[in-house]
Amino acid sequence: MSTGIVFHSLAALSYAVLALILWRALSLGQPVLQVGRSVRLGVLIALILHGIGLHQSILLENHLHLSWALAFSAAVWLGMIVFWLESLLIRIDGLLLLLLPVGALSCLMAAVFPKAQLIAHAGETALRFHLLIALCAYGLITIAAAQAMLMSALDHRLRSPSENARQSRGLLAQAGKLLDAQPPLLAQEQLLFRLIWVAFGALTLAVISGSMISLAATGKVLPLDHKTVFTLLSWLTFGLLLLGRHLRGWRGRIALRYTLTGFAFIVLAYTGSRFVVEVILQRN
Repeated sequence: MSTGIVFHSLAALSYAVLALILWRALSLGQPVLQVGRSVRLGVLIALILHGIGLHQSILLENHLHLSWALAFSAAVWLGMIVFWLESLLIRIDGLLLLLLPVGALSCLMAAVFPKAQLIAHAGETALRFHLLIALCAYGLITIAAAQAMLMSALDHRLRSPSENARQSRGLLAQAGKLLDAQPPLLAQEQLLFRLIWVAFGALTLAVISGSMISLAATGKVLPLDHKTVFTLLSWLTFGLLLLGRHLRGWRGRIALRYTLTGFAFIVLAYTGSRFVVEVILQRN
């Protein structure tokens, strides 16, 4: 058993235990908006275990090994780091009810599906930097899209009080309790734009480094393939959103639409095709 599998398994167990603690508190009607210091420390320990697992799985002997499971695990890890840092400034502890189970699932998948593809020529420093920063950008955009969908669900619940009153039993009632335990929309919007700013910066670095590598290898600044086109469309989408936020104060549903559109472009650029090739077609 590889070290990466061991640490991913330990991180999955840590996330799962913390999730059970918070979900039990929610089922008993106890507040989870301000988690205890022990839970916050537990999240930090889980993040460290998760990070070691990713390092041991992705960076091996100065080479890169990637797969859809590792990409998903890295995306969740980056989002959890942003959450943990942001939680030191504002109270967004209710998001742990969702983040911890997703974190456990991502680590479990990385442990169960450890097979990864060796990235050719990734021993070169420039290419390795480009691939890692692109992975960071894609991961943060994925987490931002998930955050946007959560905000959309919360916005719908706040706008439909009569519908909420009818959903008093079963899974819908549990989903309602989960949404009620979430931080206010204003705090979540602040977190969303923090994610977008960091993701946009990483995506910009990925585009620049990719252009330099392409220019050195082929003499072309940017190859006109589907991955490049959709990546640039995503970059433009998030750039317009941040510009509109700065100049016109865009927020709410406009921000959610732009975020999900930018995410869709990233899916078309990489994640969707990679999943189809590795999982459905069973090709390496």
